[in-house]
Amino acid sequence: MSSLSISLSSNLSTTRSSNSISDLFLSSSISPQSLRFCGLRREAFTPLRCSSSRGLVSRQCRGKFSVCASANGTVSGGFDYDLVIIGAGVGGHGAALHAVEKGLKTAIIEGDVVGGTCVNRGCVPSKALLAVSGRMRELQNEHHMKAFGLQVAAAGYDRQAVADHANNLASKIRNNLTNSMKNLGVDILTGVGSVVGPQKVKYGKAGLPDTTITAKNIIIATGSVPFVPKGVEVDGKTVITSDHALKLETVPEWIVIVGSGYIGLEFSDVYTALGSEVTFVEALDQLMPGFDPEIGKLAQRVLINPRKIDYHTGVFASKITPAKDGKPVLIELIDAKTKEPKDTLEVDAALIATGRAPFTKGLGLENINVETQRGFIPVDERMQVIDANGTLVPHLYCIGDANGKLMLAHAASAQGISVVEQVTGHDHVLNHLSIPAACFTHPEISMVGLTEPQAREKAEKEGFEVSIAKTSFKANTKALAENEGEGIAKLIYRPDNGEILGVHIFGLHAADLIHEASNAMALGTRIQDIKFAVHAHPTLSEVLDELFKSAKVRGTASLATELRFSHILHWLKLGFLVQLVSQFLSKVLRLVQKRT
Repeated sequence: MSSLSISLSSNLSTTRSSNSISDLFLSSSISPQSLRFCGLRREAFTPLRCSSSRGLVSRQCRGKFSVCASANGTVSGGFDYDLVIIGAGVGGHGAALHAVEKGLKTAIIEGDVVGGTCVNRGCVPSKALLAVSGRMRELQNEHHMKAFGLQVAAAGYDRQAVADHANNLASKIRNNLTNSMKNLGVDILTGVGSVVGPQKVKYGKAGLPDTTITAKNIIIATGSVPFVPKGVEVDGKTVITSDHALKLETVPEWIVIVGSGYIGLEFSDVYTALGSEVTFVEALDQLMPGFDPEIGKLAQRVLINPRKIDYHTGVFASKITPAKDGKPVLIELIDAKTKEPKDTLEVDAALIATGRAPFTKGLGLENINVETQRGFIPVDERMQVIDANGTLVPHLYCIGDANGKLMLAHAASAQGISVVEQVTGHDHVLNHLSIPAACFTHPEISMVGLTEPQAREKAEKEGFEVSIAKTSFKANTKALAENEGEGIAKLIYRPDNGEILGVHIFGLHAADLIHEASNAMALGTRIQDIKFAVHAHPTLSEVLDELFKSAKVRGTASLATELRFSHILHWLKLGFLVQLVSQFLSKVLRLVQKRT
């Protein structure tokens, strides 16, 4: 944003009227603490306080900010810790770091390795493989190279070196996460953790005695594992999950990928770039069912149709048998609706990419009367765990894949930070619709908010209008310079008030571009404000610039526009003006007293 804006917090309801902005601020129901400042920390508008023994980032009486210390906090109340986190994946790590920043004595329990699924068996190593596939794809595209005036000999690869690249990246990130927690003083406890009662946790390794600890608050962050449907026999060699595929032990000539969501699409990008033929098996009637339909159709035209990929839709893989005794992998397909046999495939390998299942067994939930729902731990909007009676369990929270709200690593981290805000006395509700997602194919797909069908369904229920704006990468200078003009950006919005309902991007670096939209949604920024933002030229970010500028909003101003920086300054001056008036009245009173 090119200017500072503020918006009212969710617990304050106002209507547009003839009242001035100063009247709004002078209202007794509004104080600096009840305003959410976009781009500024609330501490900038609160009185200075002496630092306490707990605070790591506290404000000093003499007006200076203290330097963040590297020691864990000091616990009180007879507990071993202020916060114990079960699970050291991305979500647990994010919660731990924020907790230490808030001055909480924190411990994290890890039964496997630090980093969880994302770092060791998910996002991180898969991006290493996709980096290789992207370069291979570019080098193999003779037409693309000639357009740059480049001549490249036949491209090849070393499978083991590619696999090592992925493994080395995971190791590096895992070490970084571990060191970051150690440096801040987080206690890393090794073993399988479980809840044994209110504010009480035990952990330990198999064959060794358990250790019991107490905590003011507990966060469950145990993540998820690959979901394997019934009838599928996984041997880890020819029938594999994403956990196995990331090791890249083989590159099969023909591989079936069951599921065409994020995981399936990304692996199809890797395998086809390395020379495999791919067949998708999708239970629904169309590929990429989780994406906006318009984006999905364009992505299929670019990512599926020109490549060595075919597909079966509307079918289940009812039985998959691994290759053995010289026989290939056998896949039996049935109609998803009628359950009648449809086809049988004989291939070199099968990758099961049917999603993920929560890892919540053995957590001792029965000790606190909590029952999972399809394996997920039920929570409220503040991630607090709900028991079998529908009652909130005090001091117990669950974040990330284990609660099923949004199975993304960065969502888990955001939820963890939100919980820490809760337990330190700052009410915070995370807006999950503002959390972006991305598929790192070539080109990439990214999205935030609602798809067009979801937005229209919501509009019909709530009685508002939906409009669509689109821009093309073909009109972007940087994309054309890269010879990557294939792609679009799509904005779904309300034309009456400029609210952003969803943004979907397919094109070069879409995963990086989406954050301008997601942050705008998180901050409540309206289109009529963000269209005045300035973007460097020539950059891919201008795709979003043109997108917002092309939207037609009937309203010309939003609340954020009215409360721009000049009005904040005006508000800050009010105290000085009140002081002057007070001094003037005092003088008048003294004069009156003298005359009488």
